Amino acid sequence: MARTVAHQRRGTGHLSAAITLVGMNAAARPAPTEMAHFYQKYVDRCAANDLFETLEGSWDLVSELLKRIPEELGDHRYAPGKWSIKDVLHHCIDVERVMAYRALRFARKDTTPLPGFEEDDYAKETTAEKRSMKDLAAELGSVHDSTMRLFRSFSEDMLLRQGTANGQPCSVRALGWIIAGHCAHHMSIINERYLQHAKA
Repeated sequence: MARTVAHQRRGTGHLSAAITLVGMNAAARPAPTEMAHFYQKYVDRCAANDLFETLEGSWDLVSELLKRIPEELGDHRYAPGKWSIKDVLHHCIDVERVMAYRALRFARKDTTPLPGFEEDDYAKETTAEKRSMKDLAAELGSVHDSTMRLFRSFSEDMLLRQGTANGQPCSVRALGWIIAGHCAHHMSIINERYLQHAKA
């Protein structure tokens, strides 16, 4: 029997839409065969075992970390040639948008193979250095809110659908886990490399 599970985004005051799932299998961790092998490291970073808890938790992690970063550190780089903190945030925004778009296409049974993208080329074409930390944080929050609403709208069947991106198969649910883990990965780098270097 199908059951409806309502998830509420913590810390935003937004009440989520409800999603109907048959059991909870579709929200469980994806199998390694549901994504390219290099994405597994992002899924492994996720502590929860439910997709929606994982997506919510990733934003909690981001918002708590950003509270610790003053505006003047936005342009900080821990080594020459590395991205600034602002660049990292913009990268997270870009990647989340790309992955959510892929999820939408696959959920709609679009079998068109999607291209990959080069993150360094994207980073060169942003205006991150001209923007404030507050503005970037607000955009990342808006993008993540949109991602949450998108994934909550998917049925169990949609979450399990697959498509092809960058020549590799990927499921809709795997893309959700990748989004969360990718963001957690970069927040860890900001905390361990950028902020520690700034204190030295």
